[in-house]
Amino acid sequence: MSIWKRKPLAQLLAEAADSEKGLKRTLTAWSLIALGIGAIIGAGLFVRTAMAAAQNAGPSVTIAFIVAAIGCALAGLCYAELSSSIPISGSAYTYTYATMGEFLAWIIGWDLILEYAVGAATVGIAWSEYLNNLLINVLHVSPIPYEFSHSPFQKMIDPVTQEVTQGIINLPALFIVGIISLLLIKGIQESAFVNGIIVVVKVIIVILIIIIGWNFVNPANHTPYIPPSSIFTDEHGIDHNFGGFWGIIGAAGTVFFAFIGFDAVSTAAQETKNPKRNMPIGILGSLAICTILYILFAHVLTGVATVEDFRTGGKEASVAFAINKYMIGYAWLGQLVTVAILAGFSSVILVMLLGQSRVFYAMGKDGLLPGFFSDLHSKFKTPYKANIAILIIVGAFAAFIPGDIVGDMTSIGTLFAFALVCISVIILRKREPNMIREFKTPWVPFVPILGIITCVLMMVGLGWTNWLRLFAWMAIGIVIYFTYSKKNSKLNNQE
Repeated sequence: MSIWKRKPLAQLLAEAADSEKGLKRTLTAWSLIALGIGAIIGAGLFVRTAMAAAQNAGPSVTIAFIVAAIGCALAGLCYAELSSSIPISGSAYTYTYATMGEFLAWIIGWDLILEYAVGAATVGIAWSEYLNNLLINVLHVSPIPYEFSHSPFQKMIDPVTQEVTQGIINLPALFIVGIISLLLIKGIQESAFVNGIIVVVKVIIVILIIIIGWNFVNPANHTPYIPPSSIFTDEHGIDHNFGGFWGIIGAAGTVFFAFIGFDAVSTAAQETKNPKRNMPIGILGSLAICTILYILFAHVLTGVATVEDFRTGGKEASVAFAINKYMIGYAWLGQLVTVAILAGFSSVILVMLLGQSRVFYAMGKDGLLPGFFSDLHSKFKTPYKANIAILIIVGAFAAFIPGDIVGDMTSIGTLFAFALVCISVIILRKREPNMIREFKTPWVPFVPILGIITCVLMMVGLGWTNWLRLFAWMAIGIVIYFTYSKKNSKLNNQE
């Protein structure tokens, strides 16, 4: 039994073939682009932009988006080649199994659990914040009490009485994760339809903010565009590089969370019509559209409000805060943004949970996780047991962990996955030179190597605390692999 045994490419392609017992192929290229935009435009744009400006880059967060987009584009080209060549559920986990062997496949699968599960929890927490914003500023009713909408690791100090309120559980975040999980159990086609409607609304709102907000940009807020290097200490006592080169790199790692939707598209390869054509279109198309919107949005947001606004008054709801404070006469836009953001966050959670369940499905089929994760619902043909397990895991993160901590954990996990995907392209080109590739990554190995360097650089920018969390998560995964997965691996136990 070798931990480096690779899954034969012929076996992978056979599993990708249509069968009555398999996942249903229902998604088109436009469905995939909408799925990608649905995941990309969400917490990253409406929450992480202001966070990166406050903690790392100031107005130069736009440059950070360009750096992050370059890293994503390089990795995206590699994803497009692999997903069109091996159109099967599992994303980077499956590609690694075919190129670098079972142990590294387990590592990346475990890493993807961190990426999708913690990512969905991050957005669930942001959804909770904007729900309270909706209740206060739009519906003009009392918000959900602080204790029941925040993690037990968070507290609020009343500026007048100095009374401390401690969080207990984030019930709204737990609620939205539960509702989306039930929708995914019903079926991916229904989920994609709901997502498509939300995407149209989100894009219209983003474009409105860019067009209207452009008239309220204060040039003073963009001066200096790249702040001088310094250290900013956040409310949790964690130091961040602010300004200069490392401030921009740190911000790139933070806003990178905003781009992880396009790789979630690749997890739906086995449910896509004509994946050889449609997967590259879905991945690169959604990435291109969102990058343009991100840069314009970040430029407007940092021009309308100050860095201090993002650090104090705005925080998670910074976009609505900036509109209500500075864009006089457009209170309706602030209200519309709050409603649209809630819907938008819902679609992000949907795509994250979709990606997570498909990784569980693939690992369950391979025996690296318990087999029930690959059980399909008799009527809906969805991995419903995986969805239920994910509901429990993600719900726990969303209910009990602060949003900024889980957000950076998602970014570093995703960057690690992207680097391995870039390596996979190089290895597969050497080992399987004659494999049919509908889409080919240009300039191999230059593009993949540049992708690896960019991703690792952004990982460094996220700081040692996130590296520590990543290593701790991986250590847990290694223990599980050697105590359970290695013994139950179907590939290593074939007669």
